[in-house]
Parts: sequence; C-alpha cells; structure tokens
Amino acid sequence: MSTHLEESLRRDIELIRSKVLEMGDAAERALKLSLQALVEGNRQHAYTVILRDQQIDELENEVDRLCMEFLVRQLPVAGHLRFVYATIKINNELERIGDYAESIARQFLVISAIDPSLFNGKFVEIAHLAIPMLHDALRSFVDRNPELAKSTMEKEERVDQIRDTINAELVRKRQEGTVPLEALAPLMIIASRFERVADQAVNICEEVLYMCTGEHIRHKGTEVFRVLFVDEHNSCRSQMAEGIASSLDLAKFVFRSAGVDPRPLDPNTVRFLAEKDIEVSGQTSKSLGQIPNLEHYQVIVSLARESDEACPPPPTKTVGLSWHVQDPSKLPGSYEEVRTHYEELFQYLKTHISDLVQAALGDAALIPKGDSHVG
Repeated sequence: MSTHLEESLRRDIELIRSKVLEMGDAAERALKLSLQALVEGNRQHAYTVILRDQQIDELENEVDRLCMEFLVRQLPVAGHLRFVYATIKINNELERIGDYAESIARQFLVISAIDPSLFNGKFVEIAHLAIPMLHDALRSFVDRNPELAKSTMEKEERVDQIRDTINAELVRKRQEGTVPLEALAPLMIIASRFERVADQAVNICEEVLYMCTGEHIRHKGTEVFRVLFVDEHNSCRSQMAEGIASSLDLAKFVFRSAGVDPRPLDPNTVRFLAEKDIEVSGQTSKSLGQIPNLEHYQVIVSLARESDEACPPPPTKTVGLSWHVQDPSKLPGSYEEVRTHYEELFQYLKTHISDLVQAALGDAALIPKGDSHVG
C-alpha cells in the first residue's frame, strides 16, 4: 500500500509531466504550421503561429508555478529533485522553441512580400530533422529514456551541416544577384531558427540524462567565449577588429570576422596592421554563412549599418552590439593621406575591444587600460 505522501508525490509529478508534454505539443504544432506556411506560401498559417505564441508563454508560467509548488510542498531529494530541476530547465527550452516558431512565421511574412519562391527543399529538409528531434527529446523526458535522449543528440551534426549548406547557397545566390539583399537576412534567420530548435532539443536531452543518471553533459561550443565582428565587406573594419582582438592572445576566447557582402581585403588595412605587428595578409574575406557554429557566438558586433541585420533578433542568447564606425578604405587619397583615419579606427576598436573583454572576464580583468598587447 502506497502512503498518502507517495500518492501525492506521484500525482504532482504526473501533473507536471503532462503539462510539459502539453507545452511541447504546442511548440511542435507551431513549428509544423510555420513550415507549412513556408511550403504553401500561406500567410494565414504564419499569423496563426504568431497569435498562438501567447498560449505557449502561459503554459510556461503554469509549469513554473507547478514546479515551485512542488518544491515547497514535497521538499524533494535525489531523483525527485533532479526531476523538478530538469523540468524547470526544459520548460525554458520549450518556451524558446515557441519563440523560434513565431520568428520563422514573422520572417516568412517578410519573404512572402519579396519573393515566396526563394524557399527551397533544404529548408524542408532541415525542418524535417529538427522537428522530430524535438518530438523525440520530449518523449525521452516523458518516458525517462536516456537511450532515446542519446540517439536524438547524435542527429544535431546533420542539422548543422544543412544549415551551413543553406547559408553558403544563399550567399552564392546573393553574389549572383538571384537573391535580393533584403531577403538574405530573413532567409538565414529561418534556417538558423530551425537549427536552434535542434540545439534546444539537444539541451532537453541533456536535462533528461541528468534527470535519469545525475550526469551533467556540457553542450559543444560552450567552452569558450566567442565574439564575431561583422561589417559590409569584411575587407577593412571587421578584419582590423579581429586582428586586434586575436593579438591579445586570450585563452578561451575566439574572435572571428565576416561581411554581409564579402570583398577582397583592403591593401591599406593590411599595410597599416603590419605596422602594428598584426599580420592579416593571409586572411580571406568571409560571409556569415562561412562562420562555423555561428549559433554559439555569445556576442556579434556590427561595425556598419549595413551589417546590423547580422545581429539576430530575439529570441536568442546572442548579444548584439553596434559600433558604427567610418570605413577608411572608402576615403579618397594615398595611404599617407588617409593613414590618420586608419589610426582613429584602430584606437577606437582597441579601446572598445579591451572594455568588452574585461566585461566578459568580470572582475578578473586581464587587460589593464592602456597596457594591452597591441600598440
């Protein structure tokens, strides 16, 4: 005979589990409907996803409330404590997935006003991998199935590959003139949102493994602090920023740069940085689609108004910053005549990068002002 306490504990757990499943089902339906909007060019489906997002937010609040009440009433320990901890984390992941579905719907509305035919089979392919990953991750939680969680996590790499392929194709088509510039960012965001759904599914699986085994799994890409500098062409400003930041030689920091519309490196930038003992002559200009693991960058710094679109809109954990600065490579005159403008840019970037790094490091400031490794 089970005691009254055991029966109460079982009822509370089942109620929480059922609400998480209800929320997961709502998020999965939103993703499927947003995909249907893309495939059919159906704006009504997109608006439905946007309007129903509030329901997912309400379910998130309800699950949070149930978990808090469970902690107070049941005073759980061991496995039951891991269950409620994992549930709180999973609840947050599901709310974000609902936001991703809404974001896909909103970006579809942007594209549908430009050219609905820009969507291709790769978007369907990435969705047909990411959405089942979410379904299986939720099933692993409900069934307490660590093996299903592990097998689901293994599919993430393929999703990343498709996302990278989509971005590379979009950049190529943009360069060929078959994709309008104003459509490039929305299309990349849609691919990124489906990829992020797979990431969140992996996060849910990690919580399932912790719940079932007590084992903590660190998701790839979280071991370092990543900063991406973006401008229009990745030929001057963003290359200088990457060069300055990389020359600091900071452990556990990764600095990269990219351009919305990549062009060859500016020779004057290469020459100026060489005078500062920063070698970038071997660098090549890159597009956003050529940046691996873009979703793992904690900070994206836009150095031009043209590149503000590179900073992902909410929902995202990526912090977007705008440091709009003049591009000296566009100024007329000889190198000697414009060198002062390169110097001004250099000093501006050096100061802001130093402050950003110190903020990321917290109180353990590594680079005293005025005493960095770049001169």
